[in-house]
Amino acid sequence: MSGHSKWSTIKHKKGAADAKRGKLFSKIIKEITVAARMGGGDQNANARLRSAIAAAKAANMPKDNIDRAIKKGTGELAGFALEELSYEGYGPGGIAIMVYVLTDNKNRAVADIRHLFSKYNGNLGETNCVSWMFEKRGFISIDKGLIDEDALYEIALGQGADDISDEGETYEILTEPDGLNGLREALEAKGIVYNTAEVSMLPKTTVKVSGKSAQQALRLLDLLEDHDDIQSVYSNLDVDDEEMEQFQAS
Repeated sequence: MSGHSKWSTIKHKKGAADAKRGKLFSKIIKEITVAARMGGGDQNANARLRSAIAAAKAANMPKDNIDRAIKKGTGELAGFALEELSYEGYGPGGIAIMVYVLTDNKNRAVADIRHLFSKYNGNLGETNCVSWMFEKRGFISIDKGLIDEDALYEIALGQGADDISDEGETYEILTEPDGLNGLREALEAKGIVYNTAEVSMLPKTTVKVSGKSAQQALRLLDLLEDHDDIQSVYSNLDVDDEEMEQFQAS
């Protein structure tokens, strides 16, 4: 894959299930609230808020929910204090994991994260112990049946995208973080629906894991992703398709 971990593909596929349980909405609302608190409620002047609202719309979040989250962030409505944190560590097979958190209870969040790492044969590390293994990039995934490849190249390269790759069922586009919104808006202007459009932490290299370690790693990543306080999880895990199928069937 174009530097993007297989775990990212799994987590985007499970996004629909998360939405049914309300978890995806909860995570997006937190992001909108914090983005509005830090950069104001005008999305035209707040790139982070603009991206969060785009994610909300992609998840079919009602406009009233979006507006309330913005107003909580700007102080127009009563809300709750959220703290933005990040944790790093190692998982089964020596894979690197980065976890980004928005929580109203730091002690609860770190205790839960430490417990999950320990339970699945991993351990939390010091700040910057694995962050050097990742780079921040804009990432967009689009189902192949929605757009002709030549048309996609014309749009993406016209917006300064760095890389476009064919990943079987999808096209993946990489760009600089500052270029993500322009590329997303160019696709939307053409009526092209994307699976995800986000600023992501992509691994510079991956670690191949198999057998029990692979299943433990996938389970750890899945539980971290599912935690209410955790906004996003990144890893340099690489597993064979058979391992992923076994995990998804379990």
